[in-house]
Order: sequence, then structure tokens, then C-alpha cells
Amino acid sequence: MAGTSDEWADKAKRYLKAEMTRAGVKNAELARRLTEMGLPETEGGVQVKINRGAFPAWFLLAALTALGCSSLRLD
Repeated sequence: MAGTSDEWADKAKRYLKAEMTRAGVKNAELARRLTEMGLPETEGGVQVKINRGAFPAWFLLAALTALGCSSLRLD
């Protein structure tokens, strides 16, 4: 699959938002969970990262772990 970096960033953002919706978790709760994992985040910081979409891989993996995701399917 080809695409621009903006397209990939948008896909990552949509995937994370979908997982948050499935888990019934809002930005504030995700920030709290990440902080409890030792990754201090604020609600605003989480919102900016997700809206921008160009967050680092560690943030995506940590957020998915905080949401309780046990697998990652890309298709």
C-alpha cells in the first residue's frame, strides 16, 4: 500500500480514535491511564497528539495498551 505520510498519519489517527470509541475511553481517561503506566500525559496533550495524527510509534503502542488492545490488525 502506497501513500503519503499525511495519509498514513490520518490512518493512524482514525485507528486510534476507533479503538478509543470501542473501549468507551475519552482523552482525559486515556491521559490518566498513560500516566498510571509511567507516561505522564494531560488531556490536552493527548488531544493534540491525536488531532495532529503524527504521533510517535511509542505513543500509539502505549495508547493501545492502555485501551486494553491485545492485537493490532492493519488490513
